[in-house]
Amino acid sequence: MPGPGVSTETRPDGTVIVHPHGSLDLDGALRLRQFLVHAIRHMRPHRLILDLGDLGDLDPIDIGTLAAACTLGDDHRVIVFLDNTPSDIAARLAAAGVPPARLRGTKDAPGPAR
Repeated sequence: MPGPGVSTETRPDGTVIVHPHGSLDLDGALRLRQFLVHAIRHMRPHRLILDLGDLGDLDPIDIGTLAAACTLGDDHRVIVFLDNTPSDIAARLAAAGVPPARLRGTKDAPGPAR
């Protein structure tokens, strides 16, 4: 388990799902990065899904971490998907080199309250 702000689950088919919550602080971002590297290199699930539906904004380092996870997954034959990604974060991930096929279920970020 990566720690507070990030929860994980493993499905019966071996898929690992990571759920970051809220905005990642420095410690949370570090734990997430360490967990992703460990999961891809050592656990080696067939699929690793990052469910970003409950995630706040990401800084450029966090965007790079998620993009690097996709590349590291390719190197270790682990398919990495980014699910429920807010559209503004999806655009930044795409600009960082994440292939569009990896961004599943992109959603519009909530607008300002009226």
